[in-house]
Amino acid sequence: MTKRERAKKIREILENLYPETPIPLDHKDSYTLLIAVLLSAQCTDVRVNKITPQLFAKADTPQKMVKLRYKQIENIIRPCGLAPRKSKAIRDLSQILIDKHDSEVPQNMDHLEMLPGVGHKTASVVVSQAFNVPAFPVDTHIHRCAKRWKLSSGKSVVQTERDLKKIYAKKYWQKLHLQIIFFGREYCKARGHILEECPICSWI
Repeated sequence: MTKRERAKKIREILENLYPETPIPLDHKDSYTLLIAVLLSAQCTDVRVNKITPQLFAKADTPQKMVKLRYKQIENIIRPCGLAPRKSKAIRDLSQILIDKHDSEVPQNMDHLEMLPGVGHKTASVVVSQAFNVPAFPVDTHIHRCAKRWKLSSGKSVVQTERDLKKIYAKKYWQKLHLQIIFFGREYCKARGHILEECPICSWI
């Protein structure tokens, strides 16, 4: 079986298991999605979804967010980890959105990556899920699965993203991103992974 044949079969399995791919982070627009994705760094989506209602009740727009003090934001988001750094990024990026982008989240990857606390993966998630721009954000779940499935031998998420984009057509990127994450959490975990019980690893 060639790599492309294996990739096709993997996509078919994922499509069968996860025909619907709801965005796991609760949000109501591109700004709240951006903040939720930023908070999800080194934190679970479940925990982020428990914290954001409290934060967004106080500030769900850049204008409202900059009226909060860093410490106020930090106290709310503390359970998400890295609170001092994330609170500064959230308030500072909100000010930049007001000053440079008419209070709107930019759809341009380069502009997004220039915002405090926003790396390539965060920017990719936002353009994909908020603006429907083809992107293939790679997190630790996708990086792990792609290596196990011999779709990439990349040592970094950057290389893995490059490899996956070569294998799969653009029209599949957005959905596959979430399907692989869901699969990685349910069947292909970092610890306690049982090869024989994994619907994909068991036949590779």
